[in-house]
Parts: sequence; structure tokens; C-alpha cells
Amino acid sequence: MKLNSNDSLYAEELQAAYNFINHHDDFLVVSHVQPDGDAASSTVAIGWLLSQLGKKFTMINEGAIPSRLDFLWSANEIHNYTLAPPNRTFSTVICVDCADFSRTGKVQQLFTEDRVLLNIDHHPTNDHFGTVNLIKADAAATAEILFDLMNQFGIVWDAQIATALYTGILTDTGGFRYANTTPRVMEIVSQLFTYGVNGHQLADHLLEKMSMAQMLLLTKALSRLTFTDGNRVGYIYVTPEDMSETGAVNEDLEGLVNYPRNIEGVDVGIMFKQVSDVAVKVSLRSNEHVNVAEIAQSFGGGGHVRAAGCRIEGNLNDVMNQVVERVRKQL
Repeated sequence: MKLNSNDSLYAEELQAAYNFINHHDDFLVVSHVQPDGDAASSTVAIGWLLSQLGKKFTMINEGAIPSRLDFLWSANEIHNYTLAPPNRTFSTVICVDCADFSRTGKVQQLFTEDRVLLNIDHHPTNDHFGTVNLIKADAAATAEILFDLMNQFGIVWDAQIATALYTGILTDTGGFRYANTTPRVMEIVSQLFTYGVNGHQLADHLLEKMSMAQMLLLTKALSRLTFTDGNRVGYIYVTPEDMSETGAVNEDLEGLVNYPRNIEGVDVGIMFKQVSDVAVKVSLRSNEHVNVAEIAQSFGGGGHVRAAGCRIEGNLNDVMNQVVERVRKQL
């Protein structure tokens, strides 16, 4: 499939990424903290590519890969830095799906001072922190960019790599429902199907199934659903006590923010997760009018126009008031 892009800079960046991978070895591959479907899929996709090229590599993340993504190629080989950091450092790093350097988390402690770094990402807020940067802000997912990168190498496609890339695209497009579902996306997934992707099983597993803990957590969160500004803003919050009482883990939070956003008339949905007495993680989703990436950036975070997030120091009530007020100004 030909690269459907008139962007000469992107073509140059693809070539630079190709050269980076060809000219180096012994890679550390990392995605962002609390990896989602695109981050985990992109990690294993790079690992798969490096294995095909006979390169040495280590895949790692701060924290665990969500258990629902265990089916991905070599997902069980992604090291959890929190549990067992490697007893060495790395001078060649590939970061995938990290909007900025801080999103690599504590794993960056493994980078040597003189490291060279390939930064592959699709967030428009990416600050080009790499030695080499492969950034395409209008890509639906980092997995979409990796599809183009794979084709630079002339790989022999199989079901494992196709499933990884499909998973990243499927999850970051919300099952092909979000505005980032472009003709290019559909061309790519159509091609991935020819390599053996089982689309309906992946959709059921990743988008439909819900754990009991997630259902209990959702019930608690929705009991606190609050609206402001003529129901144009809806938000929920989750506390550490909620997580403990329901037995939920971080991956059970995924998708909860969509519930307030999906209500008719709501422009912006927000989920606040209290992570301590002095810190709150904020997820923002919008429909048509509000650029939540700008809001998240104003608090030191980032993301996309319709989906973004940040971490804010402060108590829960103060943070909720600050964020809602900032959203209100954007309506």
C-alpha cells in the first residue's frame, strides 16, 4: 500500500527512523506510564520488528501492561520497571506513544546521558524530545505510524504484527467511532485483515467486555455524576477507597470518562481520579467544540483535541473546581 501523504517532512522522518533502527542495536523500547492499547501495541510492534531484524532489545514500562492485552505478541516480556528494574542502562532508546519526555516515567532513569532516542508518536502536543523524531499528529494512533514504518523495511507480514497494529488503531479510534477514523485508517485496517486479524473477537474482548470490578467502579462513579453550565459539562470522580472497595485496578478506569461525555447535550466529559491526598489525575473528552488538549496543556499535561489528560497537584475538590472553571472558559 502506498503512503497516502503529501507530507515530505513525514517521508523524511520515516527514512530517518529507518536509518536509526538499522544503524543501532541493543534497544530499550518504552511507552508511556499506565499504557493503553495503542502504547502496549506499539511497544510489542517495535519489539517484533527488531526481532525480525535480528536486533537485541528490551521492552519495559513503568507499571504493568493491562491484563486484557496479554494476547499481544510477547506482551509477557514487557518488563514492569516498578517491580524489577533492569540492573543496567541503555544508550539507544525507542519511545512510542509518549507525548513528552516525562511520560516515560521512572524508566528514564535507565537512559544514559549520551543516549540517542527515537521518538515515535501521534500526539499534536509532542515536544519533539528525540534525537530522531517520527511524529504525525493527524495519525489516529501511533500504530498507524508504525504501519508505515514497517513497510519501509519490506517485512513479511503475519497475524501477530497485524493484530498488534490493529489493536492500537481499534482502541485509539474507539472502535472506529471517533473523528480520527479517516479513509487512511480504513485502508490500513483493510490491509491488516488480509494478514489474519480477527476483528470481531478483538472488538468484543477490548471494547465490549467489562470486569466485575470495573462495573462496580462505574456504578460508584456514576452515582456522583455532576453537570454544570446547562449540562454542557459532566464529570465524575474516583477515590482510592473506591478502587480498594471494588478491587479495581488502573486498567478498569479506561473508558469511564466516556460515560459523561456520551450524554446528549454534554460538550465535555471529565473524570477525576484521586491518586493521593495531594494529587489528582484528570481525563478529558470533548465532542465538537472544545479543544481539551489546550486545557490539559495549561495544567502541564497534553493529548489530542478531543481526548487529553493531566496530573494536578492539590486536593480533589480544589482540582475539580480548577478544571471545571478552565473548561467553562472554553465553552
